[in-house]
Amino acid sequence: MASRRDFLSQPAPDNYVAGLGRGATGFTTRSDLGPAREGPSEDQIKAAVAKRSAQLGLTEAKDDDKEDEERYQDPDNEVGLFAGGIYEKDDEEADRIWKDVDDKMAKRRQKQREARENAERDEYERQNPKIQQQFAGLKRALETVTDEEWANLPDPKDLTGRTKRARQERMQRFYAVPDSVLAAARDQGQFGTTVADDSGAATEGGDRDGTVTDFAKIGAARDKVLRARLEQQSQSSGIATAGSATSIDPKGYLTSLSSMQGAEQSIGDIEQFRKMLKSAVDSNPKQAASWIAAARLEIAAGKPGAARTLIAKGCQHCPKSEDIWLENIHLNDNRNGKVIAAQAIQANSHSVKLWVEAMKLENDQRSRKKVIRRALDHNPESEALWKESVNLEEDPADARMLLAKATELIPESLDLWLALARLETPENARKVLNKAVKKLPSSHELWIAAARLEEQIGEGARRPVMKNAVKFLAKQNAMPKREEWIAEAEKCEEEGAVLTCSNIIEETLGWGVDEDDDRKELWMEDARASINRGMFATARAIYAYALRVFPTSKRLYLAAIDLERNHGTKDELWRALEKAVEACPTFETAWLMLAKEKSSDLNEARLVLARAFKQNPNTEDIWLAAVKLEADNGFTDQARELLKTARQNAPTDRVWMRSVAFERQLGANDAALDLVRDALQIFPDRPKLWMMKGQIYEDLNAPAQAREAYSTGVRAVPSSVPLWLLYSRLEERSGNVVKARSVLDRARQALWTELIRVERRAGNLNQAKTLMATALQQMPRSGLLWAERILHLEPRTQRKSLITEAIKKVEDDPALQVTAARILWAERRLDRAQSWFERALLLDRDVGDTHGEFWQRVAKDPRNAGKGTEEVLMLVAAELS
Repeated sequence: MASRRDFLSQPAPDNYVAGLGRGATGFTTRSDLGPAREGPSEDQIKAAVAKRSAQLGLTEAKDDDKEDEERYQDPDNEVGLFAGGIYEKDDEEADRIWKDVDDKMAKRRQKQREARENAERDEYERQNPKIQQQFAGLKRALETVTDEEWANLPDPKDLTGRTKRARQERMQRFYAVPDSVLAAARDQGQFGTTVADDSGAATEGGDRDGTVTDFAKIGAARDKVLRARLEQQSQSSGIATAGSATSIDPKGYLTSLSSMQGAEQSIGDIEQFRKMLKSAVDSNPKQAASWIAAARLEIAAGKPGAARTLIAKGCQHCPKSEDIWLENIHLNDNRNGKVIAAQAIQANSHSVKLWVEAMKLENDQRSRKKVIRRALDHNPESEALWKESVNLEEDPADARMLLAKATELIPESLDLWLALARLETPENARKVLNKAVKKLPSSHELWIAAARLEEQIGEGARRPVMKNAVKFLAKQNAMPKREEWIAEAEKCEEEGAVLTCSNIIEETLGWGVDEDDDRKELWMEDARASINRGMFATARAIYAYALRVFPTSKRLYLAAIDLERNHGTKDELWRALEKAVEACPTFETAWLMLAKEKSSDLNEARLVLARAFKQNPNTEDIWLAAVKLEADNGFTDQARELLKTARQNAPTDRVWMRSVAFERQLGANDAALDLVRDALQIFPDRPKLWMMKGQIYEDLNAPAQAREAYSTGVRAVPSSVPLWLLYSRLEERSGNVVKARSVLDRARQALWTELIRVERRAGNLNQAKTLMATALQQMPRSGLLWAERILHLEPRTQRKSLITEAIKKVEDDPALQVTAARILWAERRLDRAQSWFERALLLDRDVGDTHGEFWQRVAKDPRNAGKGTEEVLMLVAAELS
């Protein structure tokens, strides 16, 4: 008991916290700047109590190492449960089925999902543009910088470095040093080489203080400075010095030397490269790339002899490298190259490249064949050597023998099998392809070659080769994707095998495409892609297959018809139209197109329209097409009867308007007036009927009745701009400018331009300019108003500046484009004027001003009915002149 230490002398137990028993976990004194550290957490307290209890023997200690090892195991990972199972074909089939299900689920709504993701990404990029996008405009502006401007740009100044150096210079302080300090520093460590005499005088050549100049140390210091500069230069270029371990990339030097060929290199650069490559060769002489780089450097320096010497040494150090042997052969002439090739092949008898290079060194065919055959003795399974051997043969029989032997030795070579099949007769070619399919069951190219063979011998329609191919490849799980089949079909079309191309599309286009997918859109996209690539037979086959799946799709028929119209023959177009009207008898567009295509033969066109009437008895388009056919061929009575029947069976506004226009063209204004009166009783809200009525009265020289017709028409249809214009122009031609002005005032919001033209034609330019200013305030982006101002209200000298200002304010307006073209036209700059006219046509082909401001009025004049486009164009040109 006496040896037991007292309580206070005993060490504290593990995890002991002072004051924990009475609940004190920390305290703060006045000297503390903050609270004391926090006490242990509840989990730590429980762990400490459990450990202390286990030490005292009150509880059993828990072995932490024997925790449940499987509590962190993934419940979806069944490796432990099925670790001893066997992976059979059923498991493989199940995995493949589940993979197909996953792929199908992933393809659902793929287009919509991708479109949504693209839209979200575009919106994010628009709201958060990159710095590169913000400066894209400035980068494009650099295209206008000339070479002189670029060369005259001042060099940027190092303002930061200059400021730093100036600050350091300001902080420097200089003090005068006594001469004794300098002398002591000079004499420190110096040893004299002479002995002074008793009188204290030094020997000849020495100083009075007994020291002399040490030239050895001066030379050592110079060498040290030079070495430091060389090391600094080598480190800045990323290359280690010659005396240390090399860090040269020989392959990189091959690239740099090849780029150095066309440039003049200074002697210093060549010497530097030579030293670095010598270091690389000395440090690792077994690396062939270093020797090749060193030899190419000597070639660039104009020393072919040194290059050949270096590459010969490299061949001695790297005899198993075919690249260095090839380089050695290329650096020597033909005679020495043969010797070097023999040495190379002796060291690398299985190198195909060396054998081929040796063959190329021979001058006659016999020697080349001899070399290739010796190469095949050493490399009988080299596909490249067999191909070279076959190419050297001039007799097809000998080539067939070689290919037969090659396919026996290399049965997995697809190219050799196809070459052998091309050289055989049709019967033997079938046998060859059958053997090839057994050796290469997953190759679809063999089946395509078989289909092309059947097409060549005229059996392509009778033998379903591609149908059998699809079954066989699907059984072998080697079926390519739909896109790959389309590419193969296009390849066949390009090589002239159109029937094989069609068979491929017919048997494979629907592969892997489910009914849930948007098959029609997918196939139409495939056809459009083939058309863009110029593969029209492939697109034709795609449309044919799609129409068999969707036999009543009008969109597909229109796409197929458009393909035949643009890229097919007239017979193919007729066949496509016939298929369309047979499959869709109510397809009015197809009937009209077929009748138009047959219009060269009147009887055939009448038969087509008769069939169309039978299927579509009350369709106005077909009635009007029949009327046009009869009228164009001069059968006016038949056309009039057809129109009468059409007004009874299909009394639409278009039929009535066509009837009125037909009578006007024939000069029967009274009959046309009766028809238009009857039509207005049925269709009082059609502005064109009111316009036709007023024009008929104008033709009859009855301005009062025409004025009444226009006045009634604008009250019935106040939103018709052409009707207002006809009304105002009638008053203007009658000399009633005030009345014309009042008419246009009633339609001011829609007719600003015409109002300004009235004032201009009346000679009131100031009033026209005032109206233009008001109009541009209300409609600053009206291209028509800008065009009127530029052409008629401003001086000719201001046209260019105004057109530039207008184009900046009104982008992509066809009226402004036409105005710019007319300005250039007036200046006789015809090429640029034509480009502006074409630009306006691209913006909107329906704007009549683009084709000529007076085209509509001249073309629709009844006196010009029946005239062709060229005749109307000449009339418009005459009126403009």
